[in-house]
Amino acid sequence: MSEPNVLDPQDWVVWRDLTRMRHSVERALEQRVQHDAGLSLADFEILHALSLAEGGRLRAGALADATGWEKSRISHQVRRMVDRGLLSRADCPTDLRGTWVVLAEAGADAFATASCGYVEVLQSRFFDRIAPEQKQALGAVSSCISASFETPQPASSTRS
Repeated sequence: MSEPNVLDPQDWVVWRDLTRMRHSVERALEQRVQHDAGLSLADFEILHALSLAEGGRLRAGALADATGWEKSRISHQVRRMVDRGLLSRADCPTDLRGTWVVLAEAGADAFATASCGYVEVLQSRFFDRIAPEQKQALGAVSSCISASFETPQPASSTRS
């Protein structure tokens, strides 16, 4: 049994490789969406979530859930995107305290412009480099880990 809070050396290698891969792909995606549409990856994530939403609009809490971000990060990012005309806010008629975050026409256009290059980079830098069975295994591992975050975890007796 391993000591608490100590990773096996091979686990460190796996984690470093995963982190390096993620940074490399994200850097290429960032450069591409910036070049193609003047967007950041954060902009693209918000626009993607809204493009999938019914009516191109979500409440801030739902947008946070869709992106996996904290509400404060959503608030700051949305404000910057509203200032740039990519999004707008609309009052929620059923909740006078609430507002909708709405995909503006300029945001939809920028997302459409950036999407082709984004997919091209994902395909060439990631999916083309793994075999179908590796993709299936990676999907299973990703789903397993993601699902574990959705269920409450018992408090650990050790510190990390």
